[in-house]
Amino acid sequence: MKKGLIGVQMSTIAPNKMPRFDAFESMQKLTDLGYHCIEISQVPMTPENVAGFRKAIDELGMKVSSCTASVAPMVPGMPGEFLNNPDDFKKIVEDCRTLDCDMLRIGMLPMTCMGSYQKAMDFAKEADEMAAKLKEEGIDLYYHNHHVEFVRYDGKYLLDIIKDNTKNIGFELDTHWIHRGGEEPVSFIKKYAGRIRLLHLKDYRIGEVKMPEGKFDAKTFMDAFTGAVQFAEVGEGTLPIKACIEAGLEGGSEYFLIEQDDCYGRDPFESLKISRDNLIKMGFADWFEL
Repeated sequence: MKKGLIGVQMSTIAPNKMPRFDAFESMQKLTDLGYHCIEISQVPMTPENVAGFRKAIDELGMKVSSCTASVAPMVPGMPGEFLNNPDDFKKIVEDCRTLDCDMLRIGMLPMTCMGSYQKAMDFAKEADEMAAKLKEEGIDLYYHNHHVEFVRYDGKYLLDIIKDNTKNIGFELDTHWIHRGGEEPVSFIKKYAGRIRLLHLKDYRIGEVKMPEGKFDAKTFMDAFTGAVQFAEVGEGTLPIKACIEAGLEGGSEYFLIEQDDCYGRDPFESLKISRDNLIKMGFADWFEL
C-alpha cells in the first residue's frame, strides 16, 4: 500500500527553543518517540550540527527529507547563507550531499517583497532560476507558504500567481497557514497536485482569551483577542488532518512534516508525542517507519 513518511520540522525543537541544543541528542529524543525523519530549519548549519545530523543518519537511521535555504536575505544586511552567493550555494549543496538530501525549501517570502506585487514576482523569477540551477546538482527547490501569500492581486492569490509563473520550483504547503489564509486546506492541496513532495502538518485551534488582571485598555484587549488563534498539536485542533494527508499523498507528497511554531509552555517533545499518538489513532502508524 502506498504511504508517505511522517517526520518533524526542526523549527519545533530549534536551538532558540531549547535550554541546550545538540543535534545528535535531539535526534535520539526524536527516534525514542518513534520519528525517523526530519526537515532541517532554524538550525545553524555549523560543522558541528551537520556532523551531528550525519551521525544520526548513520547510527539512528534518521532520514533528512529536506534542508532550508534562502535565495537572498530576508532584510538587507541579514547574516546567513544565501543561494545567490556562489560560495554559499556551493556550501549549501555540499551540506545536502553530506546529509543524503535532495530537497531544499524556502521558508518564507523575503520581508522586503511583502506588499509589493512586482518585488514578489522578481523574487519568484530569481527563485525559479535558482531552482533550475539546483536541479543540475540533483536538488529540488520548494517554496513554503504562510498566510501572506493569500493576498490578492487582480482577484488572484499571490501563491497561485507564483505557481502559474514558475516551472522549476515546487511547493511545500502548510495546512495551518492555508486555513489562516482563508482557504479550505484539502481542496487547496488538491489544486497543487504534482508540485508538492513536502507537506506541513500543523493544526489550528482557538484558545482562551486571557486578559491580564487590572488591564482593560483597547490595545491589551486586542492583543489578547487576536492571540486566541493558536498552533495546535496535530489532531488537537479543527483541521481535517487525515483528509489533508490523503490529498497530499494523492498529489505526490512523500514527506509529511509536523511543525508547531509555539507550544505555549508545553515541552516541544511532549507536543510531538501528542501529535504522534493522534496520527497513530488516525491510522498512520506505519508512516513513522522508513
